[in-house]
Amino acid sequence: MPRTAREPLAATPAQTIGPFFGHALPFPGGDRIAPEGDPGAVTLHGRVRDGDGAPVPDALLEFWRPGPDAGPPRPDPATGAPPGRGGPAATGFGRVPTDAAGHYAVHTPLPAARPDAAPHLALCVHARGLLHPLFTRVYFGGPAALAADPLLARLPAERARTLLARPDGPGRHRFDIQLRQPADGRCAETVFLAFR
Repeated sequence: MPRTAREPLAATPAQTIGPFFGHALPFPGGDRIAPEGDPGAVTLHGRVRDGDGAPVPDALLEFWRPGPDAGPPRPDPATGAPPGRGGPAATGFGRVPTDAAGHYAVHTPLPAARPDAAPHLALCVHARGLLHPLFTRVYFGGPAALAADPLLARLPAERARTLLARPDGPGRHRFDIQLRQPADGRCAETVFLAFR
């Protein structure tokens, strides 16, 4: 039925940025950066929290392991099948969503030190309300990494500690991501990096 000129228009929903990450971007085996059975692999896990300390249940995290095999997964060149983990191969890249409690976990080789950096993984955070993803690093090696890495050495010690994964049981490390420092200052915002 046509609308008359005097009828009020119905309200339209507000424009939003999502989140839409969980529908298409996660892929089978995205939590496995290390090949199955890799004896040097560890589980890295943690929570993503917003500035109020609330969990972010719909974030998407991408991890890159520095090295020649690091990079996003590519479709199978022979079949064109979508990326995923087939057999024992690993790409050095992982992509995982957070769950309802803001928790994530990836299975990764423990990174090795390089001449120009302490052992680390590169991390990209996508989350609701972010117009652009946030980039940071996850360092392994504890306080020794603070002096061994040029980036960490330039930061005040309390800020640099936000980039350190801490041992959390055999074969496990914990790395929590704080998107913004709470107003009460009870924890520090994770250091995020700008690339030019």
